Amino acid sequence: MSAVPALELIAQDAAAVQVAVEIGAARVELCQALALGGLTPSIATIEHAVAAAAGAVEVHALIRVRPGGFRYDADEVWVMADDVRAAVAAGASGVVVGCLDADGRFDRDQMSRLRDAAGDAGFAAHRAIDVSADPLAAIDDLVALGVERVLTSGAASTALDGTETLAAMVARADGRIDVMAGGGVTAASVEGILRSGVPSIHFSAKRTVRDASGVSMGSAEADGVGSYDTVDIDLARDIAAAVRAFGGVGVR
Repeated sequence: MSAVPALELIAQDAAAVQVAVEIGAARVELCQALALGGLTPSIATIEHAVAAAAGAVEVHALIRVRPGGFRYDADEVWVMADDVRAAVAAGASGVVVGCLDADGRFDRDQMSRLRDAAGDAGFAAHRAIDVSADPLAAIDDLVALGVERVLTSGAASTALDGTETLAAMVARADGRIDVMAGGGVTAASVEGILRSGVPSIHFSAKRTVRDASGVSMGSAEADGVGSYDTVDIDLARDIAAAVRAFGGVGVR
C-alpha cells in the first residue's frame, strides 16, 4: 500500500483554513491576491488563520512583495525579510519564498537572507523554480540553501502537463527536499500527477464569486465591482478523496 501524499491547500482567509482542517490537509499556504499569483498576507490574516487552524494544520505564509517576476532589488528583499520575521512572530509555522538572479538561478544571497530571517520556522520555495533557467539544477541549489520543500508544476502550465519533469525532479531530489506538485490541480488530474512520484500536492479548489453590487469599477461592459476567488469546499473534498483513493488510506 503506497504512502498517502500530503495535501496543501491555498488559503486566503480563516474560512479556507477551516476547509483545510476538514479535508485533512497537512498545511495551508496563506496568501492574499491569489488572482495576481499570491502576495504576502496581512498580519491580521495570519493571526486569524493560525487561530482557525488550532494546531490541526500548519499555516505557511507566502512572502511575495509584489506581482510580476522574481528578481528583486535590495529594498524589496529588505521588506520581505521583515515580512518573514513578522509572519513567524504572528504564528506562521513557515514561509514560502523565491528570489531569482539575473542568470535565472535562485539568488543565493537573497534566499539566504530570507532563510536567516525565518529562524527555526519552515522554509519553502514557490513556483519561481518553474521560470528558472534550469529547474533540475535548481533542486540542488535549493537543497544547498536549506529549503525543505519546493512547489512546482514541472515547468509546465499545469502539473499534469509537467509530470515528466516532476518525475525527474523527484529523482534529482532523492529525498533531500520535498517536491510538491501544484498548478491546475483537479480531482480528475490527481492520479496522473501523483504517478510522477511527488510526495505532496498543492491546490486551490477555487471558485469565482462575482460581486454585482454598486457601480462598475472595471470596463464599461462589466457589471458591479468585479469578482474574487474563494475555496469551494466540494472541490476540495473531491481532490482530497482522489488523493485518498490513490494512497489507499487516509488523506493526511
